Amino acid sequence: MYPDVRVAESDADREAALAVRRDVFVEEQGVSEEVEMDGKDDEAVHFVATDGDDPVGAARLREVEPGVGKVERVAVVADRRDGGIGRELMCTLETTAAERGIDRLVMHAQTHVEEFYRRLGYETTSDVFEEAGIDHVEMEKDL
Repeated sequence: MYPDVRVAESDADREAALAVRRDVFVEEQGVSEEVEMDGKDDEAVHFVATDGDDPVGAARLREVEPGVGKVERVAVVADRRDGGIGRELMCTLETTAAERGIDRLVMHAQTHVEEFYRRLGYETTSDVFEEAGIDHVEMEKDL
């Protein structure tokens, strides 16, 4: 069964997305809970990937200025990586962004997944910088 990727509209879907983020960013990568839960979730559109009842992926999108969306908190649980879930999350996020009038996406991508985003059409627009103790680069894509 292939995971179901969708906008997290229900409380249960939002909680599932947050559970993936805690698993990946807080538990696996050591990002503090305070940094991960940054108070911006209420202004974001959330996405969740589930396999049956199991949450396996998450992402969020915020419109940071008119027509510009910021891709944030893209995560896939460790044992499900390299199976296309991240690509499906990004496809759903990009489609949703376009439907909401967003024509450019920006992000701070961890350097170890920079190539993944390049394959999806994103361009690196900065040198490496540290965020939450992890190397990142700024990337963007016109929709």
